[in-house]
Amino acid sequence: MSREATRTATTFAFGAPRIVLGPGASAEAGEQLAALGVTRAFVVCDRFLVDSGFASELTATIARVGIETALVGVEGEPDEDSVRAAAAAADDASFDGFLGVGGGSAIDTAKLCALLATHGGEAIDYVAAPLGGGRALPGPLPPIVALPTTAGTGSEVTTVAVVDFARLGTKAGVSHRWLQPTLALVDPLLTASCPPRVTAATGVDALMHAVEAYLSLPYDRRPYAPPATRPPYQGANPLTDGLCERAIALIGGSLRTAVHDGADLDARAAMSVAATTAGIAFSIAGVHVPHALSYPIASLAHRRRVDDGRPGLVPHGFAVAVTASAFLRLAESAIPERSAAAARLLDGGEDLAGAVERLLLDVGAPTKLGELGYRAADLEAIVAGALEQQRLLVGAPLEVGAEELEAILRASL
Repeated sequence: MSREATRTATTFAFGAPRIVLGPGASAEAGEQLAALGVTRAFVVCDRFLVDSGFASELTATIARVGIETALVGVEGEPDEDSVRAAAAAADDASFDGFLGVGGGSAIDTAKLCALLATHGGEAIDYVAAPLGGGRALPGPLPPIVALPTTAGTGSEVTTVAVVDFARLGTKAGVSHRWLQPTLALVDPLLTASCPPRVTAATGVDALMHAVEAYLSLPYDRRPYAPPATRPPYQGANPLTDGLCERAIALIGGSLRTAVHDGADLDARAAMSVAATTAGIAFSIAGVHVPHALSYPIASLAHRRRVDDGRPGLVPHGFAVAVTASAFLRLAESAIPERSAAAARLLDGGEDLAGAVERLLLDVGAPTKLGELGYRAADLEAIVAGALEQQRLLVGAPLEVGAEELEAILRASL
């Protein structure tokens, strides 16, 4: 679709949840929920945190301020079945607050539980067309509090919750400003136990959030939309640019250390700041091509079977990583000055694609589709899934259709 626009935007909207950040922030969960007027909280927690006993310690702390809780544990990335099951447990009008604890999977599930328990329906109903029903959120949600235990997804501050729709061969996001948490409690101490692979995958995700948002089509080159229908992703702008620049620099200086020396609390703290900062930036400026491709890459891989009979799970950050270099080479030709500025922030050089690829290799992240088991015969299905992510692709800094997506994928094999 041509970008020969009629009228373009002249304004953008900027918003972020309240953030409490620093060592020990998680200990404030009960008091912060009470301050929001919550009396009965539905808590969604990563299964690992349930099994380790952390979830019971947290809910006991919350109970001490007089708040009742109901706890559900989730594992793996959200799919239709897991979201439906969690939302069914939350289908109780007496819950007046929702708390997501863990990685992006738990926090996104908590967001969707708040949505479905409040307004009903299925997750696919709220996904933008052409993939979903495009149903508008009819009203605001109860308070949502996010307590991340990884540094990467930014879900604690974003307006989106991502679901794997395996039957459709892709993931998709439910996106609306009312899905943005009311409060983010960001405690770097909780990330210290993340193993290197998780640290790498989530850190790479944070990097690409910042880089894609920085390279996003500027807000004043996008079609005008009235405030009532303005999308959450509005394009790069002067406020998100500063956040992206800070996040890219922090990740360039800290991710390698956080992966290889997880006990380094300075590196962990820097990554927590970077992930939340990048989350705010991309929730306003948007992400585009690598993320649009990552959704079918991860979903189709999850449907495959590997030799031991388990699903071929691909962490989200790694699904984004494998097309990053090829896309960035293309972006460098379209917006060379912007790309070079990002490269200088990341490692002091001028080659953004090379700087990102070097960082991926240093932290043990895949850099090619072939490392995930994909071959040329798989590209048609990935392109088809990515083309359904129009809410993302409209933000690319250059026009991207089936031909361009296939070229990026072929260069990524």
